[in-house]
Amino acid sequence: MTFEQAVALQPQWVQYWLYWLMFGAFVLPLTLLIWRQSRMVAVFSIAAGVAAGFLTNWLFNSYGYVKLLGLGHIPFWTPLAIYLLYQLRRPDMPLWPRRIIMVVLATIVISLAFDYVDVARYLLGERTPVAMPASS
Repeated sequence: MTFEQAVALQPQWVQYWLYWLMFGAFVLPLTLLIWRQSRMVAVFSIAAGVAAGFLTNWLFNSYGYVKLLGLGHIPFWTPLAIYLLYQLRRPDMPLWPRRIIMVVLATIVISLAFDYVDVARYLLGERTPVAMPASS
């Protein structure tokens, strides 16, 4: 089963959340390249997103669609969330990049909340795949 097929088996709200996650954590940081003050924020955000994507993809290929997939985000997005919080406090950060950073930060913090809970549940023994095709 591909990742896309596994996602298609999820409730509609999970699918919508994953669409938003792609926008809020991967596409929206690209807009931060516009302003000089936020270019490094964009680079760090994009790099963390790409690294998280590769690790999540590796976890999916290794273990399937299980709660451990959240581990793909944790090592990259946790430090990124702290970094973004500090960037919001910069006095030279223009208003629009600050607003974009807030949306990106909110998106990854919500994702991390799910991720930490899911990884903890996996480590505590909940190993059943999240998405399984219907048996015929």
